[in-house]
Amino acid sequence: MPLPTYDPADYPAQLAAKAAHFEQNFAGFGVTNVAVHASEPLHYRMRAEFGIWHDGDQLDYTMSDPENPKQKILFDTFPPAAESICAIMPRLRERLIPNDALRSRLFQVDFLATLSGELLITLIYHRKLDEAWEAAARELAAELNVKLIGRSRGQKVVLERDWVLEAFELNGRQLKYQQVEGSFTQPNAGINRQMLGWACQQATGLGGNLVELYCGNGNFTMALAPLFDRVLATEVSKTSVHAAQYNMAANGIDNIQLARMSAEEFSAALAGREQFQRLKDIDLDAFRHGTLFVDPPRAGLDDATVELARDFDRILYISCNQETLRNNVAALHDTHRIASAAVFDQFPYTHHLECGVLLVRRAA
Repeated sequence: MPLPTYDPADYPAQLAAKAAHFEQNFAGFGVTNVAVHASEPLHYRMRAEFGIWHDGDQLDYTMSDPENPKQKILFDTFPPAAESICAIMPRLRERLIPNDALRSRLFQVDFLATLSGELLITLIYHRKLDEAWEAAARELAAELNVKLIGRSRGQKVVLERDWVLEAFELNGRQLKYQQVEGSFTQPNAGINRQMLGWACQQATGLGGNLVELYCGNGNFTMALAPLFDRVLATEVSKTSVHAAQYNMAANGIDNIQLARMSAEEFSAALAGREQFQRLKDIDLDAFRHGTLFVDPPRAGLDDATVELARDFDRILYISCNQETLRNNVAALHDTHRIASAAVFDQFPYTHHLECGVLLVRRAA
């Protein structure tokens, strides 16, 4: 069975149709002239996960057929993956096939690439990893010049480090990000840069203080922080918080206060319903009514966070689900209007579309 078709000739029409659907979906909120941000048509994914199919001594990369998940598709390369991933895939397979210590009971390979050139490979097994595996894996990592991790049930073997350092230029600044294996990072690096650029464009001139919920490893935080006096960022994942702290130091940013807590907890704290030790040294009153930045999960903002957002004069909202975004915008429509809107094609050749809106408080 062949892979789905990734034809650059079809891409402009597919993107135009998705953008038109978004504009129609939000027309009731006065949205027109949506800024459309296109992806590279090929080699745009910085993360990729593949199954491994064993046929005697032969190994093949596999994916599941979207229409029949039990049907496996075998392939040699994957056009959406970053060029560095596509280049390493045949080299990795060639070295795995004759090496029983590395090949035995291997069932999945994950790749994490960067624009900076670093590449991390995770080999996942149905067996315990021993000293023979580690010795062979170290030789493999050195030969391929990659970071390498081995995983099996209850076991994680990190040969050097379990993260890569991403780096790229944005608006004259060189941004650096620690990206940890297994943690969320933006899958389309080119679109991520465009999203960061759009967010900074919307935030330029706003001034004051910024509250950010769901900050992750600080992807948007590091880009936006210089545009505000002070930033209060929250994130529930301990791994992401540690990465954000690393990224603050790596980028020399000192106006960010980081709190490990959920959006729901922060909503309760700002509303005065609960008190948290993690916020005891933070003057919450200083962050009221300014600018709120959110990039929530697909479920969007819960009711309590929507009420929290209502107290801010400006809401900069990045969404991976335009239906939950529409629901949240509708809930805020009596107090806020859409001043700017954009779409970002994070996943070409799919129906998914990343969206961004700037909501501003209506005049009294």
